[in-house]
Amino acid sequence: MTGEITGRFLFTASPGDFPAVGDWVAVTLYTQEGKAIIHHVLPRKTQFLRKTAGLITEQQILAANFDTIFIVTSINNDFNPRRLERYLTLANQTRGKPVILLSKIDLSENPEQVAKEVRTLFPSVSVHQISNQTGQGLVELNQYLKPGETVVVLGSSGVGKSTLINYFLNTDYLTTGAIRKGDQKGRHTTTKRMLLKLPSGALIIDTPGIRELQLWDGNQGLKTTFADIEELATSCRFGDCQHQSEPGCAVKEAIQQGRTSEERLANYRKMLKEMAYLEKRQQEKAKRLSR
Repeated sequence: MTGEITGRFLFTASPGDFPAVGDWVAVTLYTQEGKAIIHHVLPRKTQFLRKTAGLITEQQILAANFDTIFIVTSINNDFNPRRLERYLTLANQTRGKPVILLSKIDLSENPEQVAKEVRTLFPSVSVHQISNQTGQGLVELNQYLKPGETVVVLGSSGVGKSTLINYFLNTDYLTTGAIRKGDQKGRHTTTKRMLLKLPSGALIIDTPGIRELQLWDGNQGLKTTFADIEELATSCRFGDCQHQSEPGCAVKEAIQQGRTSEERLANYRKMLKEMAYLEKRQQEKAKRLSR
């Protein structure tokens, strides 16, 4: 059965109002024609937002009404802590529960060391080490797949999302692909977002591999993801400390002592600038629409 929105909905809705995978909608069913007319999208309890790719300042909804967010990242040569910080910044903005899955541990020389690093960076987030090849760690994920609850799976191409969902489904429903040998990065196998029902009674949302993850509304997410830097900043001598060359900078002192890193601070600054620029663009767009 296919769904269509009404003309009134199309005329009055903004980009963020359109139905997304995971949404509950009010519809009129036309069974014989095999279609449904969508009149209204019910309020979302959670939603995963990002800025659309390119120069257009609009939001894109990746998924809605989920309880748990599986952030899947492989720990082979493509492992990137900075990318993980970006995923968590957006996940922490959703009101869903983020869970980090370190996949392909069978391809890592020292998975325990990587897991320790991730748990140190994000002490409040559950971290699991998994292997789709050996099955290690997969049974532990059943605690998140409760009847009536929804999990959304996010991650870059080739980290093993489709293989993981096939395991939960107990069938080869989704197409899977191998990583490239040259750089161990993945290829797109999922091309659309889908909501699937698992044998456990849980629902799972599969998403295509994300290559460009631009922030949309990440102020609270930044505060949560970089809580260590936010807390350290309160101890700086100057309230407007930029954590560069100012005397009495608690953040710089923590970097020198190895309690955080220059790379983490740089990524924090980068996302702060990105949010400030986006907010400016949003204000400019609002003024144009008002005029």
